[in-house]
Amino acid sequence: MKKHKYILGLSILATSFFSCGNDNGKADGYGNFEATEITVSAENSGKLLQFDLKEGDLLTKEQFIGYIDTIPLALKREQLEVSKAVISSKSKGVLSQINVLNAKLKTANTNKNRIQNLIKDNAGTQKQLDDISGEIDVIKNQITSVEIQNAPVVNELKSIDVQLKQIDDQIQKSKIVNPIKGTVLTKYAEPNEITAFGKPLYKIADLSTMQLRVYISETLLASIKIGQEVTIKIDDADAMKTYKGRVSWIASEAEFTPKIIQTKEERVALVYAAKIDVTNDGSLKIGMPAELWINNSENNNN
Repeated sequence: MKKHKYILGLSILATSFFSCGNDNGKADGYGNFEATEITVSAENSGKLLQFDLKEGDLLTKEQFIGYIDTIPLALKREQLEVSKAVISSKSKGVLSQINVLNAKLKTANTNKNRIQNLIKDNAGTQKQLDDISGEIDVIKNQITSVEIQNAPVVNELKSIDVQLKQIDDQIQKSKIVNPIKGTVLTKYAEPNEITAFGKPLYKIADLSTMQLRVYISETLLASIKIGQEVTIKIDDADAMKTYKGRVSWIASEAEFTPKIIQTKEERVALVYAAKIDVTNDGSLKIGMPAELWINNSENNNN
């Protein structure tokens, strides 16, 4: 009788031990790999004179890709420079007067800073600071007075300066510079095509680290947390290929299993989405299915 109880006790203990792991032969979650995709679009309109890339290219951040024709912008800029020169020649007196006052203002501000430092060291007086502050106010009023008297000329020159800055910005944006390190997924344009502002040129994504979006049941939610290391498996030629992953995100609300899950019964179940970061050795592709294993006990089944 005692021997029977001893054997029964061992059986219960063994059953309890193996039930702690995932011994049902099924993964803890299923999902597909994804990556953050960025669509690079044209920031100017014109002919695409140079566009050196092809699908599958690995690009570095800030890499120069090509440029859009800037000849019309350069001609417009030259025209504005000529207009500015004509206006300036007609108002040299006004401009020279403003330049002299701006130089005096700069000198006065420098002296004010010096006096403030002298006061901190008890080597200057408040009267000196008041005098220089008053001088600065007088110069500012003189500049304002000259600008008011010559407002049409001054405003026209300011308007041209703004237009020149806009042209320079457009010329700079005619350069196509790659924003992130990654792999070109899709190419939407070819050299010598006419492009327009906002028109997609190519799509790129960093595939060095892939994100596996998986769906786990509520019963397993307590077994997983952000930062936890987990095991990821994908189909290989003869057996499953294993990767190490790290949980980067877990949804705060449950949702219905997406339709990519095969059976209808599983699709109507409530699950929580999670993202697992996995270092890509070149085998992982966007959309590829994979399995999540939270515990390591599944290694015993291989």
